[in-house]
Amino acid sequence: MANDRIKKMAFSKVYPLLVEKAVRKGRTKEEVDAVIFWLTGYDEKGLAEQLEKGVDFETFFDKAPRINPNSVKIKGVICGYRVEEIADPLMQKIRWLDKLVDELAKGKALDKVLRD
Repeated sequence: MANDRIKKMAFSKVYPLLVEKAVRKGRTKEEVDAVIFWLTGYDEKGLAEQLEKGVDFETFFDKAPRINPNSVKIKGVICGYRVEEIADPLMQKIRWLDKLVDELAKGKALDKVLRD
């Protein structure tokens, strides 16, 4: 099943792709990190530790200090799925992250991306 493959994918393999996607569109690694910090509650040290350990998405989100309560405000389509309608909580978090980075890469202001 494709979802299982995604859940077990190493976050450290996807992270550089997220950064690359944003940087290619004129954004910064720091802005991508800000999105990750906002969504997961990780700080710089915590994110670095997860990347160093090579954890999969499942572990990355399970160990997240705090999923932002405003994350339920993330709406829209990513990879053909409406993020607000995804039933699997882990897949929804993965798609939330993808949606936020996508919005950032499309030029949306960081404060709008973070939905605070």
